Amino acid sequence: MSETGLSSTLPASTGSIISRRRRWRAIKDFLFRHLMGIGGIGVIVAIVLIFFYLLYVVAPLFRPVEAQRTASFTIPGARDSATLFLAVDEYGKIGLRVSQDGHALFYRLKDGAVIQDHALLADNGPVPSSFGHGDPDQAVLAFGLGDGRALVFKHQYKLSYPHDVRVVTPHIGYPLGQEAVTVDAQGHALKLLSVQSGEDETTIAALTDDGRLLLSNYTREESLMGDAAEVEAETTEVPLASAGQVIALALDVDQRELYVADDQGGISYFDVSDKSEPHLLDHVNAVPRGVAITRIEFLTGGISLLVGDSRGRITQWFPVRDDKNHYSLAEVRHFDAQTAPITDIAPEYHRKGFLAVDSSGMLGVYHTTAHRTLLTRKLSTTGLVKVAIGPRADRLVVLNKEHRIQAWDIHNKHPEVSWNSLWGKVWYESRQGPEYIWQSSSSNNDFEPKFSLAPLTFGTLKASFYAMLFAIPLGIMGAIYAAYFMSPAMRGMVKPTIEVMAALPTVILGFLAGLWLAPLMEHNLPGTLALMILLPLGTLVFARLWSLLPGSLRHRLPDGWEGALLIPVLVLLAALAFAIGTPLENLFFDGNMPHWLTTRLGIGFDQRNSLVVGLAMGFAVIPTIFSISEDAIFSVPKSLTQGSLALGATPWQTLMRVVLLTASPGIFSAVMIGLGRAVGETMIVLMATGNTPIMDFNIFEGFRALSANIAVEMPEAEVASTHYRVLFLAALVLFMITFIFNTAAELVRQRLREKYSSL
Repeated sequence: MSETGLSSTLPASTGSIISRRRRWRAIKDFLFRHLMGIGGIGVIVAIVLIFFYLLYVVAPLFRPVEAQRTASFTIPGARDSATLFLAVDEYGKIGLRVSQDGHALFYRLKDGAVIQDHALLADNGPVPSSFGHGDPDQAVLAFGLGDGRALVFKHQYKLSYPHDVRVVTPHIGYPLGQEAVTVDAQGHALKLLSVQSGEDETTIAALTDDGRLLLSNYTREESLMGDAAEVEAETTEVPLASAGQVIALALDVDQRELYVADDQGGISYFDVSDKSEPHLLDHVNAVPRGVAITRIEFLTGGISLLVGDSRGRITQWFPVRDDKNHYSLAEVRHFDAQTAPITDIAPEYHRKGFLAVDSSGMLGVYHTTAHRTLLTRKLSTTGLVKVAIGPRADRLVVLNKEHRIQAWDIHNKHPEVSWNSLWGKVWYESRQGPEYIWQSSSSNNDFEPKFSLAPLTFGTLKASFYAMLFAIPLGIMGAIYAAYFMSPAMRGMVKPTIEVMAALPTVILGFLAGLWLAPLMEHNLPGTLALMILLPLGTLVFARLWSLLPGSLRHRLPDGWEGALLIPVLVLLAALAFAIGTPLENLFFDGNMPHWLTTRLGIGFDQRNSLVVGLAMGFAVIPTIFSISEDAIFSVPKSLTQGSLALGATPWQTLMRVVLLTASPGIFSAVMIGLGRAVGETMIVLMATGNTPIMDFNIFEGFRALSANIAVEMPEAEVASTHYRVLFLAALVLFMITFIFNTAAELVRQRLREKYSSL
């Protein structure tokens, strides 16, 4: 009877119920179809939003430097007296000009109006013969006088809030007292001067007009009652290392090193840590013949020396220690953006950047670690003489040859970041050569940030490689056996058990790997390595022995249950491997294999190393690879398998040439999903490695991955700082790695599906 005829014979109430059920089913199908579509679109939108949010946070790292002039005025004070020094207070409101006539003038940066005028020297006293300044953060300055004395002073700024209004009051301080101190007992004029002053010690390096280089050290000693301070002085003559005429001196902020530049382009590097016995460490030719040194200045921290010359080139030098613990000067990098003689260099207070001006009126803004020329701009047609930058690196002033001061606001938040500093080898201060280093913070402001993402990316790929090296064979081969050879009853127990493993929190695996597995492997390293050899070999030997048994014995075990017999065999093999580990270690490795690897082969060994992470992450990834691969293999139509067997192919030939090819898209997807899981893993990598950001493929060394680095450092990063944004850049890199892997996997999977869909 036809469906129409059957419907016509049903009662009207029954037909109405069926009709309502069909309509309700259609409504549910419609709702769920669109809900699933909305859910899929929502996932895509969420991923896109995450990507653009990462870009939003990272984009300021690559924003170009911006500068805007805010004021221009004639220099305050006497115009016929040369300007020796310029400075800016922390808030960018007050400027300082020190002039040749011995005056220190504080003025407003918005219009040049004089706030205070300090006459530092008596009108009837000796005239200044030289001027020197110390580290910008210490704010120490000094006049060298014609009678062999020096006046040391500081420019300081007091902050107050009367009526809730911020008021900055400048004043002059005197570390050694308001009277000038004697540098040259013979009374010769001080021709050149360099000074540094700390809390209890002040050092002056001076060149006299008769060609002697003197080093004077002054220490303050408080009385027991604290009511007076006594200054002890010691002066030593430093033997000059070059026959050239000295043109510049530079004493480092720690008062331990002295650099002397001469008119032949040479720089002598002295160790003056013992003020009574200074000695020469190295002498280099900093510029080619025919080129003159025009300016030398320290970068913040006092390690690197910047050398400006008559070509407009600026080179960075710092001491490098060799294998014999000897120090020598090395030219690390240079900047060629300017072409006229460099007239002044102003280092930033707390970063490894600096400003330079030249005789053509060009300003250059640079950063040494990133090796970046951030900005070059023509500020004057008559040439620039002096430049100064504020402590916050957001305010600068320049003085041109027409005696006019220009004040500029500068936006330069993240100069440390460049393609080279992120991905290339960088020669950092106090290192022996260019390296990939991640070290984002330190205990002082002189620290040079090291933001290389190369070791972190390498660590991520290294962790993934060793994890997949362990997980792919076990996951895929286990899936093949479970889907193709294992009995349904045993498969029903094994597959859910392995899938439950995927729900195990990775923090538990990391905890076990770091606190149990790592010490176990360190104390039983030969046994662990023997285990990796004995297990596969023992399995093959057992399989061969099983095949040699009489059929009457083999057939007593139901088909597909052979794997159960392997469990005790594997346990015995593991026990055997660890049992022979200690004798092997005593026999071949002097009783301590990790120490033997380090001393005999030069292979470093860390307790929490890549082998530990590979095993732990492998256990985390195996369930994913196994489950998806097993489903793909088990889903191969039985007709294909039966047809192949009917045509005379063996089960193994059927597996290799039919089943695996048909299931290859699913197996490949399983591998790539497992790889994505390994790349993004955080807790295991965080807890089971030493978190050392090094680039070494040694399986016994640790590493630091992108994900673990973000987890460790993000809580401590200052919001919107360079460190903070670079961590987001690391997250973006991790996002792109997984996106590229997943996209490539999908393309390959589609091609495999098209190729083998006809089987």
